[in-house]
Amino acid sequence: PLYMSRPLCGLMKPDEVMATPFHVEPRNIVDDDPQKRISAEAAILNSRVHYYGRLTASSDMLLSPPNHVIPLNEELYVYSPLGTAFKVPDGDSASKNPSIVTIFAIWNTMMGTSILSIPWGIKQSGFTLGILILILTGLLMLYCCYIVIKSPKAIPNEDTSSWEFPDVCRFYFGKTGQWSSLLFSMVSLIGAMVVYWVLMSNFLYNTGQGIQSKSQSIFIICPFPKTNPEGNDTTCTLRLSSVGNSSDPGAFEHYWSKTRTVPLYLIVLLLPLLCFRSASFFARFTFFGTISVVYLIVLVTIKAVRLGFHLEFHWLDTSQFFVPEFRQFFPNFTGILTLAFFIHNCIITLMKSNKNQDNNVRDLSVAYLLVGLTYLYVGVLIFAAFPSPPLYKDCIEPNFLDNFPSSDVLVFVARFLLLFQMITVYPLLGYLVRVQIMGQLFGNHYPSFLHILILNIFIVGTGVAMAMFYPNIGSIIRYSGAICGLALVFLFPALVHMMSLRQDGRLSWPSAFFHSFLIVLGLANVIAQVFM
Repeated sequence: PLYMSRPLCGLMKPDEVMATPFHVEPRNIVDDDPQKRISAEAAILNSRVHYYGRLTASSDMLLSPPNHVIPLNEELYVYSPLGTAFKVPDGDSASKNPSIVTIFAIWNTMMGTSILSIPWGIKQSGFTLGILILILTGLLMLYCCYIVIKSPKAIPNEDTSSWEFPDVCRFYFGKTGQWSSLLFSMVSLIGAMVVYWVLMSNFLYNTGQGIQSKSQSIFIICPFPKTNPEGNDTTCTLRLSSVGNSSDPGAFEHYWSKTRTVPLYLIVLLLPLLCFRSASFFARFTFFGTISVVYLIVLVTIKAVRLGFHLEFHWLDTSQFFVPEFRQFFPNFTGILTLAFFIHNCIITLMKSNKNQDNNVRDLSVAYLLVGLTYLYVGVLIFAAFPSPPLYKDCIEPNFLDNFPSSDVLVFVARFLLLFQMITVYPLLGYLVRVQIMGQLFGNHYPSFLHILILNIFIVGTGVAMAMFYPNIGSIIRYSGAICGLALVFLFPALVHMMSLRQDGRLSWPSAFFHSFLIVLGLANVIAQVFM
Protein backbone atom coordinates (compact mmCIF):
# COMPACT_ATOMS: atom_id res chain seq x y z
CA PRO A 1 0.00 0.00 0.00
CA LEU A 2 1.07 3.57 -0.63
CA TYR A 3 1.02 4.57 3.00
CA MET A 4 3.26 1.64 3.93
CA SER A 5 6.00 2.29 1.38
CA ARG A 6 6.59 6.04 1.49
CA PRO A 7 8.33 7.25 4.66
CA LEU A 8 7.36 10.89 4.20
CA CYS A 9 3.68 10.38 3.58
CA GLY A 10 1.02 9.40 6.06
CA LEU A 11 -2.51 8.12 6.22
CA MET A 12 -4.98 9.85 8.51
CA LYS A 13 -8.63 9.93 9.33
CA PRO A 14 -10.67 13.14 9.46
CA ASP A 15 -10.48 13.39 13.23
CA GLU A 16 -6.67 13.06 13.01
CA VAL A 17 -6.01 15.57 10.25
CA MET A 18 -3.62 17.61 12.38
CA ALA A 19 -2.21 14.59 14.22
CA THR A 20 1.12 13.05 13.36
CA PRO A 21 0.66 10.02 11.06
CA PHE A 22 1.82 6.83 12.68
CA HIS A 23 4.71 6.10 10.28
CA VAL A 24 6.19 9.61 9.97
CA GLU A 25 8.81 10.63 12.46
CA PRO A 26 8.05 13.84 14.42
CA ARG A 27 11.23 15.50 13.19
CA ASN A 28 9.91 15.46 9.62
CA ILE A 29 6.85 17.52 10.52
CA VAL A 30 6.94 21.27 10.12
CA ASP A 31 4.04 22.76 12.01
CA ASP A 32 3.46 25.47 14.57
CA ASP A 33 1.06 23.32 16.57
CA PRO A 34 2.36 20.96 19.22
CA GLN A 35 3.02 17.60 17.66
CA LYS A 36 0.84 14.78 18.90
CA ARG A 37 1.81 11.24 19.64
CA ILE A 38 0.58 8.33 17.54
CA SER A 39 -3.05 7.55 18.35
CA ALA A 40 -3.98 4.09 19.56
CA GLU A 41 -6.36 3.62 16.62
CA ALA A 42 -3.66 4.49 14.11
CA ALA A 43 -1.18 2.13 15.78
CA ILE A 44 -3.65 -0.75 15.67
CA LEU A 45 -4.40 -0.05 12.01
CA ASN A 46 -0.67 -0.01 11.26
CA SER A 47 -0.18 -3.40 12.93
CA ARG A 48 -3.10 -4.96 11.08
CA VAL A 49 -1.93 -3.83 7.67
CA HIS A 50 1.63 -5.01 8.38
CA TYR A 51 0.21 -8.37 9.45
CA TYR A 52 -1.79 -8.87 6.27
CA GLY A 53 1.09 -7.62 4.20
CA ARG A 54 3.34 -10.40 5.52
CA LEU A 55 0.74 -13.12 4.90
CA THR A 56 0.78 -13.06 1.14
CA ALA A 57 1.55 -11.04 -1.95
CA SER A 58 -0.78 -8.18 -2.77
CA SER A 59 -1.96 -10.01 -5.91
CA ASP A 60 -3.56 -12.81 -3.88
CA MET A 61 -7.11 -11.68 -3.23
CA LEU A 62 -7.92 -14.42 -0.73
CA LEU A 63 -5.53 -13.18 1.99
CA SER A 64 -5.58 -9.47 1.18
CA PRO A 65 -6.68 -7.05 3.93
CA PRO A 66 -10.47 -7.08 4.29
CA ASN A 67 -12.52 -3.97 3.72
CA HIS A 68 -12.99 -3.19 7.42
CA VAL A 69 -9.21 -2.94 7.85
CA ILE A 70 -8.55 -0.48 5.03
CA PRO A 71 -10.07 2.98 5.61
CA LEU A 72 -12.74 4.22 3.23
CA ASN A 73 -11.77 6.51 0.36
CA GLU A 74 -13.32 9.50 2.07
CA GLU A 75 -11.16 8.81 5.15
CA LEU A 76 -7.81 8.76 3.35
CA TYR A 77 -5.45 11.70 3.89
CA VAL A 78 -1.85 12.27 2.88
CA TYR A 79 0.21 14.16 5.45
CA SER A 80 3.18 15.96 3.87
CA PRO A 81 6.45 16.78 5.62
CA LEU A 82 5.42 20.45 5.55
CA GLY A 83 2.60 19.82 7.96
CA THR A 84 -0.32 19.89 5.49
CA ALA A 85 -2.95 17.18 5.20
CA PHE A 86 -4.36 16.45 1.74
CA LYS A 87 -7.42 14.35 1.09
CA VAL A 88 -6.63 11.47 -1.25
CA PRO A 89 -8.86 11.83 -4.34
CA ASP A 90 -10.59 8.84 -5.83
CA GLY A 91 -8.53 8.00 -8.89
CA ASP A 92 -11.56 6.84 -10.84
CA SER A 93 -13.92 9.67 -9.95
CA ALA A 94 -12.37 12.08 -12.42
CA SER A 95 -13.20 9.77 -15.32
CA LYS A 96 -16.70 8.84 -14.15
CA ASN A 97 -19.78 10.14 -15.90
CA PRO A 98 -23.18 11.00 -14.43
CA SER A 99 -26.19 8.88 -15.34
CA ILE A 100 -27.46 11.29 -17.99
CA VAL A 101 -24.16 11.07 -19.91
CA THR A 102 -24.14 7.28 -19.66
CA ILE A 103 -27.74 7.04 -20.88
CA PHE A 104 -27.11 9.25 -23.89
CA ALA A 105 -23.85 7.45 -24.67
CA ILE A 106 -25.76 4.15 -24.88
CA TRP A 107 -28.57 5.82 -26.82
CA ASN A 108 -26.19 7.44 -29.29
CA THR A 109 -24.16 4.27 -29.82
CA MET A 110 -27.15 2.01 -30.46
CA MET A 111 -29.04 4.35 -32.76
CA GLY A 112 -26.22 5.35 -35.05
CA THR A 113 -27.15 3.29 -38.10
CA SER A 114 -30.21 1.13 -37.62
CA ILE A 115 -32.63 4.00 -37.10
CA LEU A 116 -32.47 4.62 -40.86
CA SER A 117 -33.61 1.05 -41.62
CA ILE A 118 -36.53 0.84 -39.18
CA PRO A 119 -39.17 2.06 -41.72
CA TRP A 120 -37.95 -0.52 -44.21
CA GLY A 121 -38.15 -3.22 -41.54
CA ILE A 122 -41.74 -2.25 -40.71
CA LYS A 123 -42.56 -2.42 -44.40
CA GLN A 124 -41.05 -5.90 -44.62
CA SER A 125 -43.02 -7.11 -41.59
CA GLY A 126 -46.27 -5.28 -42.10
CA PHE A 127 -47.37 -2.27 -40.07
CA THR A 128 -49.05 -4.06 -37.16
CA LEU A 129 -46.65 -6.99 -36.94
CA GLY A 130 -43.67 -4.66 -37.25
CA ILE A 131 -44.70 -2.63 -34.20
CA LEU A 132 -45.24 -5.79 -32.14
CA ILE A 133 -41.88 -7.23 -33.20
CA LEU A 134 -40.08 -3.99 -32.31
CA ILE A 135 -41.51 -3.93 -28.78
CA LEU A 136 -40.94 -7.62 -28.04
CA THR A 137 -37.43 -7.65 -29.47
CA GLY A 138 -36.49 -4.59 -27.43
CA LEU A 139 -37.66 -6.25 -24.21
CA LEU A 140 -35.76 -9.47 -24.95
CA MET A 141 -32.60 -7.56 -25.82
CA LEU A 142 -32.87 -5.51 -22.62
CA TYR A 143 -33.20 -8.63 -20.49
CA CYS A 144 -30.21 -10.31 -22.12
CA CYS A 145 -28.18 -7.12 -21.68
CA TYR A 146 -29.13 -7.11 -18.00
CA ILE A 147 -27.75 -10.66 -17.72
CA VAL A 148 -24.46 -9.51 -19.26
CA ILE A 149 -24.08 -6.64 -16.78
CA LYS A 150 -24.77 -8.87 -13.78
CA SER A 151 -22.63 -11.80 -14.94
CA PRO A 152 -19.22 -10.65 -13.58
CA LYS A 153 -20.66 -9.88 -10.14
CA ALA A 154 -22.20 -13.36 -9.90
CA ILE A 155 -18.77 -15.03 -9.89
CA PRO A 156 -17.57 -15.70 -6.32
CA ASN A 157 -14.01 -15.48 -4.99
CA GLU A 158 -12.73 -13.63 -8.08
CA ASP A 159 -11.74 -10.03 -8.69
CA THR A 160 -13.95 -9.25 -11.70
CA SER A 161 -13.58 -5.46 -11.60
CA SER A 162 -11.58 -5.42 -14.84
CA TRP A 163 -13.41 -8.29 -16.58
CA GLU A 164 -15.22 -8.02 -19.88
CA PHE A 165 -17.85 -10.49 -21.07
CA PRO A 166 -15.26 -12.68 -22.89
CA ASP A 167 -13.57 -13.11 -19.48
CA VAL A 168 -16.88 -14.29 -18.02
CA CYS A 169 -17.26 -16.76 -20.86
CA ARG A 170 -13.73 -18.00 -20.22
CA PHE A 171 -14.58 -18.62 -16.56
CA TYR A 172 -17.58 -20.78 -17.45
CA PHE A 173 -16.54 -22.32 -20.80
CA GLY A 174 -12.75 -22.11 -20.81
CA LYS A 175 -10.69 -20.79 -23.69
CA THR A 176 -13.31 -21.89 -26.21
CA GLY A 177 -15.96 -19.65 -24.67
CA GLN A 178 -13.58 -16.73 -24.36
CA TRP A 179 -12.40 -16.76 -27.95
CA SER A 180 -15.83 -17.57 -29.34
CA SER A 181 -17.41 -14.60 -27.58
CA LEU A 182 -14.51 -12.40 -28.65
CA LEU A 183 -14.88 -13.52 -32.28
CA PHE A 184 -18.61 -12.78 -32.43
CA SER A 185 -18.08 -9.52 -30.60
CA MET A 186 -15.56 -8.43 -33.20
CA VAL A 187 -17.87 -9.48 -36.04
CA SER A 188 -20.66 -7.34 -34.62
CA LEU A 189 -18.50 -4.29 -33.97
CA ILE A 190 -16.66 -4.47 -37.27
CA GLY A 191 -20.00 -5.11 -39.02
CA ALA A 192 -21.38 -1.96 -37.43
CA MET A 193 -18.27 -0.05 -38.51
CA VAL A 194 -18.71 -1.35 -42.07
CA VAL A 195 -22.29 -0.06 -42.08
CA TYR A 196 -21.01 3.25 -40.74
CA TRP A 197 -18.50 3.51 -43.57
CA VAL A 198 -21.17 2.73 -46.19
CA LEU A 199 -23.51 5.33 -44.70
CA MET A 200 -20.79 7.94 -44.27
CA SER A 201 -19.86 7.46 -47.92
CA ASN A 202 -23.55 7.86 -48.81
CA PHE A 203 -23.97 11.00 -46.69
CA LEU A 204 -20.72 12.59 -47.83
CA TYR A 205 -21.60 11.90 -51.46
CA ASN A 206 -25.11 13.36 -51.15
CA THR A 207 -23.77 16.34 -49.20
CA GLY A 208 -21.40 17.10 -52.04
CA GLN A 209 -24.19 16.57 -54.56
CA GLY A 210 -26.42 18.96 -52.63
CA ILE A 211 -23.74 21.63 -52.58
CA GLN A 212 -22.99 21.18 -56.28
CA SER A 213 -26.64 21.12 -57.37
CA LYS A 214 -28.33 24.43 -58.18
CA SER A 215 -31.86 23.07 -58.00
CA GLN A 216 -34.04 23.01 -54.92
CA SER A 217 -36.49 20.19 -55.45
CA ILE A 218 -38.68 18.51 -52.87
CA PHE A 219 -39.94 15.16 -54.05
CA ILE A 220 -40.15 11.53 -53.09
CA ILE A 221 -38.36 9.03 -55.29
CA CYS A 222 -38.42 5.28 -55.69
CA PRO A 223 -34.88 4.76 -56.98
CA PHE A 224 -34.82 1.02 -57.66
CA PRO A 225 -36.47 -0.63 -60.68
CA LYS A 226 -39.65 -2.70 -60.94
CA THR A 227 -41.36 -1.38 -57.84
CA ASN A 228 -44.69 -1.72 -59.63
CA PRO A 229 -45.53 -5.42 -59.86
CA GLU A 230 -47.94 -4.74 -62.73
CA GLY A 231 -45.79 -2.40 -64.80
CA ASN A 232 -42.38 -1.95 -66.40
CA ASP A 233 -41.45 1.37 -64.83
CA THR A 234 -37.90 1.77 -63.59
CA THR A 235 -38.20 4.84 -61.36
CA CYS A 236 -41.24 6.37 -59.66
CA THR A 237 -41.18 10.02 -58.65
CA LEU A 238 -43.63 12.15 -56.70
CA ARG A 239 -42.61 15.77 -57.23
CA LEU A 240 -43.92 18.30 -54.75
CA SER A 241 -42.02 21.38 -55.91
CA SER A 242 -39.05 22.33 -58.05
CA VAL A 243 -37.04 25.53 -58.33
CA GLY A 244 -34.03 26.03 -60.62
CA ASN A 245 -32.14 23.67 -62.87
CA SER A 246 -29.56 21.04 -62.10
CA SER A 247 -26.08 21.85 -63.26
CA ASP A 248 -24.29 19.64 -65.73
CA PRO A 249 -22.26 17.23 -63.64
CA GLY A 250 -19.41 16.99 -66.12
CA ALA A 251 -16.13 16.18 -64.44
CA PHE A 252 -17.67 16.48 -60.97
CA GLU A 253 -19.19 12.99 -61.17
CA HIS A 254 -15.84 11.58 -62.23
CA TYR A 255 -14.16 12.70 -59.00
CA TRP A 256 -17.23 12.51 -56.77
CA SER A 257 -18.62 8.99 -57.09
CA LYS A 258 -20.55 7.27 -54.30
CA THR A 259 -18.76 3.95 -54.80
CA ARG A 260 -15.51 4.75 -56.62
CA THR A 261 -13.98 7.79 -54.91
CA VAL A 262 -15.90 9.02 -51.84
CA PRO A 263 -15.18 5.90 -49.72
CA LEU A 264 -11.47 6.54 -50.30
CA TYR A 265 -11.69 10.21 -49.29
CA LEU A 266 -12.92 9.20 -45.82
CA ILE A 267 -9.64 7.38 -45.12
CA VAL A 268 -7.79 10.69 -44.83
CA LEU A 269 -10.08 11.82 -42.00
CA LEU A 270 -10.93 8.66 -40.09
CA LEU A 271 -7.75 6.59 -40.07
CA PRO A 272 -5.81 9.13 -37.96
CA LEU A 273 -8.76 9.44 -35.55
CA LEU A 274 -8.77 5.68 -34.98
CA CYS A 275 -5.15 5.83 -33.83
CA PHE A 276 -5.86 8.09 -30.85
CA ARG A 277 -4.73 6.43 -27.63
CA SER A 278 -7.85 7.42 -25.68
CA ALA A 279 -11.47 7.69 -26.78
CA SER A 280 -12.42 10.17 -24.05
CA PHE A 281 -12.07 13.06 -26.51
CA PHE A 282 -14.75 11.62 -28.79
CA ALA A 283 -17.00 10.71 -25.84
CA ARG A 284 -17.31 14.44 -25.16
CA PHE A 285 -19.18 14.80 -28.46
CA THR A 286 -21.97 12.49 -27.32
CA PHE A 287 -24.44 15.31 -26.82
CA PHE A 288 -23.48 16.84 -30.16
CA GLY A 289 -24.20 13.48 -31.77
CA THR A 290 -27.67 13.37 -30.26
CA ILE A 291 -28.40 16.69 -31.95
CA SER A 292 -28.42 14.88 -35.28
CA VAL A 293 -30.94 12.35 -33.97
CA VAL A 294 -33.15 15.10 -32.58
CA TYR A 295 -33.01 16.88 -35.93
CA LEU A 296 -33.86 13.62 -37.68
CA ILE A 297 -36.94 13.32 -35.46
CA VAL A 298 -37.90 16.90 -36.33
CA LEU A 299 -37.36 16.17 -40.03
CA VAL A 300 -39.56 13.09 -39.88
CA THR A 301 -42.26 15.12 -38.13
CA ILE A 302 -42.13 17.88 -40.75
CA LYS A 303 -42.29 15.39 -43.61
CA ALA A 304 -45.20 13.57 -41.98
CA VAL A 305 -47.13 16.82 -41.50
CA ARG A 306 -46.45 17.88 -45.08
CA LEU A 307 -47.29 14.51 -46.66
CA GLY A 308 -50.08 13.42 -44.33
CA PHE A 309 -50.90 9.84 -43.40
CA HIS A 310 -51.48 7.22 -46.09
CA LEU A 311 -52.67 4.03 -44.46
CA GLU A 312 -55.00 1.23 -45.39
CA PHE A 313 -55.26 -1.89 -43.26
CA HIS A 314 -55.13 -5.10 -45.27
CA TRP A 315 -54.61 -7.84 -42.74
CA LEU A 316 -53.54 -10.67 -45.02
CA ASP A 317 -54.08 -9.70 -48.67
CA THR A 318 -51.85 -7.40 -50.71
CA SER A 319 -53.26 -4.36 -52.51
CA GLN A 320 -51.71 -2.41 -55.33
CA PHE A 321 -50.17 0.36 -53.21
CA PHE A 322 -50.14 -1.08 -49.69
CA VAL A 323 -48.66 -4.07 -47.89
CA PRO A 324 -50.55 -6.43 -45.57
CA GLU A 325 -50.37 -6.03 -41.79
CA PHE A 326 -48.62 -9.39 -41.42
CA ARG A 327 -45.95 -10.35 -43.97
CA GLN A 328 -43.75 -13.41 -44.26
CA PHE A 329 -40.64 -11.23 -44.63
CA PHE A 330 -40.65 -10.24 -40.94
CA PRO A 331 -37.30 -12.04 -40.22
CA ASN A 332 -35.64 -9.18 -42.12
CA PHE A 333 -36.85 -6.89 -39.34
CA THR A 334 -35.81 -9.21 -36.52
CA GLY A 335 -32.29 -9.35 -37.95
CA ILE A 336 -32.14 -5.56 -38.14
CA LEU A 337 -33.53 -5.12 -34.62
CA THR A 338 -31.01 -7.57 -33.19
CA LEU A 339 -28.26 -5.20 -34.28
CA ALA A 340 -30.36 -2.09 -33.60
CA PHE A 341 -30.66 -2.99 -29.90
CA PHE A 342 -27.26 -4.67 -29.73
CA ILE A 343 -24.76 -3.27 -27.26
CA HIS A 344 -24.11 -6.42 -25.22
CA ASN A 345 -20.45 -6.85 -26.19
CA CYS A 346 -19.44 -3.41 -24.90
CA ILE A 347 -22.05 -2.61 -22.26
CA ILE A 348 -19.71 -3.60 -19.40
CA THR A 349 -17.07 -1.20 -20.71
CA LEU A 350 -19.57 1.63 -21.03
CA MET A 351 -21.09 1.01 -17.61
CA LYS A 352 -17.72 1.09 -15.88
CA SER A 353 -17.64 4.84 -16.46
CA ASN A 354 -20.99 5.34 -14.72
CA LYS A 355 -20.45 7.32 -11.53
CA ASN A 356 -23.09 5.51 -9.48
CA GLN A 357 -22.80 1.80 -10.19
CA ASP A 358 -26.00 1.10 -8.25
CA ASN A 359 -27.95 2.85 -11.02
CA ASN A 360 -26.61 0.70 -13.86
CA VAL A 361 -29.79 -1.33 -14.34
CA ARG A 362 -31.99 1.76 -14.14
CA ASP A 363 -29.83 3.73 -16.57
CA LEU A 364 -29.70 0.80 -18.98
CA SER A 365 -33.50 0.45 -18.89
CA VAL A 366 -33.99 4.17 -19.51
CA ALA A 367 -31.56 4.06 -22.43
CA TYR A 368 -33.38 1.10 -24.00
CA LEU A 369 -36.71 2.86 -23.50
CA LEU A 370 -35.45 5.97 -25.28
CA VAL A 371 -34.00 3.91 -28.12
CA GLY A 372 -37.21 1.92 -28.54
CA LEU A 373 -39.42 5.02 -28.52
CA THR A 374 -37.17 6.72 -31.06
CA TYR A 375 -37.21 3.70 -33.37
CA LEU A 376 -40.99 3.45 -33.03
CA TYR A 377 -41.59 7.13 -33.72
CA VAL A 378 -39.37 7.31 -36.80
CA GLY A 379 -40.49 3.99 -38.23
CA VAL A 380 -44.23 4.57 -37.79
CA LEU A 381 -44.22 8.13 -39.13
CA ILE A 382 -42.13 7.39 -42.22
CA PHE A 383 -44.19 4.31 -43.07
CA ALA A 384 -47.52 6.05 -42.47
CA ALA A 385 -46.58 9.26 -44.31
CA PHE A 386 -45.07 7.62 -47.37
CA PRO A 387 -47.36 8.78 -50.21
CA SER A 388 -49.31 5.72 -51.33
CA PRO A 389 -50.80 6.28 -53.85
CA PRO A 390 -49.25 7.32 -56.20
CA LEU A 391 -46.15 5.49 -54.94
CA TYR A 392 -46.02 2.03 -53.41
CA LYS A 393 -45.13 1.23 -49.83
CA ASP A 394 -42.59 -1.22 -51.24
CA CYS A 395 -40.63 1.82 -52.43
CA ILE A 396 -39.38 2.49 -48.88
CA GLU A 397 -35.60 2.01 -48.95
CA PRO A 398 -33.33 0.31 -46.36
CA ASN A 399 -31.98 3.84 -45.79
CA PHE A 400 -35.16 5.90 -45.94
CA LEU A 401 -33.17 9.08 -46.67
CA ASP A 402 -32.46 7.57 -50.10
CA ASN A 403 -36.12 8.23 -50.87
CA PHE A 404 -35.27 11.95 -50.85
CA PRO A 405 -33.00 13.67 -53.38
CA SER A 406 -29.73 15.42 -52.57
CA SER A 407 -31.28 18.79 -53.38
CA ASP A 408 -33.83 18.62 -50.55
CA VAL A 409 -32.51 21.23 -48.11
CA LEU A 410 -33.98 19.67 -44.94
CA VAL A 411 -32.67 16.24 -45.86
CA PHE A 412 -29.31 17.80 -46.80
CA VAL A 413 -28.95 19.13 -43.25
CA ALA A 414 -29.96 15.75 -41.80
CA ARG A 415 -27.33 13.95 -43.85
CA PHE A 416 -24.67 16.44 -42.77
CA LEU A 417 -25.54 16.10 -39.07
CA LEU A 418 -25.65 12.31 -39.27
CA LEU A 419 -22.30 12.37 -41.01
CA PHE A 420 -20.87 14.39 -38.12
CA GLN A 421 -22.42 12.04 -35.57
CA MET A 422 -20.98 8.96 -37.26
CA ILE A 423 -17.55 10.56 -37.53
CA THR A 424 -17.55 10.99 -33.73
CA VAL A 425 -19.01 7.55 -32.94
CA TYR A 426 -16.83 5.63 -35.41
CA PRO A 427 -13.62 6.12 -33.36
CA LEU A 428 -15.53 5.01 -30.24
CA LEU A 429 -16.46 1.74 -31.94
CA GLY A 430 -12.87 1.36 -33.06
CA TYR A 431 -11.72 1.92 -29.49
CA LEU A 432 -14.04 -0.86 -28.29
CA VAL A 433 -12.61 -3.20 -30.93
CA ARG A 434 -9.08 -2.29 -29.86
CA VAL A 435 -9.78 -2.75 -26.15
CA GLN A 436 -11.20 -6.23 -26.61
CA ILE A 437 -8.73 -7.53 -29.20
CA MET A 438 -5.54 -6.05 -27.80
CA GLY A 439 -6.58 -6.72 -24.23
CA GLN A 440 -7.13 -10.40 -24.93
CA LEU A 441 -4.06 -10.89 -27.15
CA PHE A 442 -1.45 -8.73 -25.41
CA GLY A 443 -2.96 -7.81 -22.06
CA ASN A 444 -2.59 -4.14 -23.00
CA HIS A 445 -5.13 -1.91 -24.72
CA TYR A 446 -2.38 0.00 -26.54
CA PRO A 447 0.64 -2.31 -26.99
CA SER A 448 2.28 -0.08 -29.61
CA PHE A 449 1.39 2.33 -32.38
CA LEU A 450 2.29 -0.27 -35.00
CA HIS A 451 -0.15 -2.82 -33.55
CA ILE A 452 -2.94 -0.24 -33.53
CA LEU A 453 -2.15 0.95 -37.04
CA ILE A 454 -2.28 -2.58 -38.50
CA LEU A 455 -5.62 -3.27 -36.79
CA ASN A 456 -7.08 0.04 -37.97
CA ILE A 457 -5.93 -0.52 -41.56
CA PHE A 458 -7.76 -3.85 -41.58
CA ILE A 459 -10.96 -2.26 -40.19
CA VAL A 460 -10.87 0.67 -42.59
CA GLY A 461 -10.01 -1.56 -45.55
CA THR A 462 -13.05 -3.75 -44.84
CA GLY A 463 -15.34 -0.73 -44.74
CA VAL A 464 -13.91 0.72 -47.95
CA ALA A 465 -14.29 -2.59 -49.81
CA MET A 466 -17.93 -2.98 -48.80
CA ALA A 467 -18.76 0.65 -49.62
CA MET A 468 -17.26 0.27 -53.08
CA PHE A 469 -18.50 -3.20 -54.07
CA TYR A 470 -21.56 -4.06 -51.91
CA PRO A 471 -23.15 -0.92 -50.38
CA ASN A 472 -26.34 -2.70 -49.28
CA ILE A 473 -26.81 -1.69 -45.65
CA GLY A 474 -30.05 -3.65 -45.24
CA SER A 475 -28.38 -6.99 -45.90
CA ILE A 476 -25.24 -6.10 -43.93
CA ILE A 477 -27.25 -5.07 -40.87
CA ARG A 478 -29.62 -8.04 -40.78
CA TYR A 479 -26.96 -10.71 -41.37
CA SER A 480 -24.41 -9.30 -38.93
CA GLY A 481 -27.14 -8.65 -36.37
CA ALA A 482 -28.58 -12.16 -36.56
CA ILE A 483 -25.22 -13.96 -36.52
CA CYS A 484 -23.74 -11.97 -33.65
CA GLY A 485 -27.03 -11.90 -31.79
CA LEU A 486 -27.12 -15.69 -31.74
CA ALA A 487 -23.89 -15.86 -29.74
CA LEU A 488 -23.71 -12.63 -27.73
CA VAL A 489 -27.39 -11.88 -27.13
CA PHE A 490 -29.03 -15.28 -26.77
CA LEU A 491 -26.56 -18.18 -26.50
CA PHE A 492 -23.76 -17.06 -24.15
CA PRO A 493 -25.84 -14.84 -21.81
CA ALA A 494 -28.51 -17.53 -21.41
CA LEU A 495 -25.95 -20.28 -20.75
CA VAL A 496 -23.96 -18.09 -18.34
CA HIS A 497 -27.12 -17.23 -16.42
CA MET A 498 -28.25 -20.86 -16.17
CA MET A 499 -24.82 -22.04 -15.04
CA SER A 500 -24.63 -19.30 -12.43
CA LEU A 501 -28.04 -20.25 -11.06
CA ARG A 502 -27.10 -23.92 -11.09
CA GLN A 503 -23.94 -23.29 -9.08
CA ASP A 504 -26.02 -21.45 -6.48
CA GLY A 505 -28.66 -24.18 -6.49
CA ARG A 506 -31.36 -21.78 -7.72
CA LEU A 507 -31.97 -23.07 -11.26
CA SER A 508 -35.62 -24.02 -11.74
CA TRP A 509 -37.32 -25.77 -14.63
CA PRO A 510 -39.27 -22.66 -15.77
CA SER A 511 -36.06 -20.64 -15.80
CA ALA A 512 -34.19 -23.35 -17.71
CA PHE A 513 -37.03 -23.63 -20.25
CA PHE A 514 -37.25 -19.86 -20.80
CA HIS A 515 -33.52 -19.36 -21.31
CA SER A 516 -33.30 -22.40 -23.56
CA PHE A 517 -36.12 -20.90 -25.60
CA LEU A 518 -34.05 -17.72 -26.00
CA ILE A 519 -31.29 -19.79 -27.58
CA VAL A 520 -33.80 -21.39 -29.98
CA LEU A 521 -35.05 -17.92 -30.96
CA GLY A 522 -31.52 -16.77 -31.76
CA LEU A 523 -30.86 -19.83 -33.90
CA ALA A 524 -34.17 -19.44 -35.76
CA ASN A 525 -33.34 -15.79 -36.43
CA VAL A 526 -30.11 -16.75 -38.18
CA ILE A 527 -31.68 -19.53 -40.24
CA ALA A 528 -34.55 -17.30 -41.34
CA GLN A 529 -32.17 -14.70 -42.82
CA VAL A 530 -30.91 -17.21 -45.34
CA PHE A 531 -34.39 -17.79 -46.81
CA MET A 532 -35.47 -14.13 -46.98
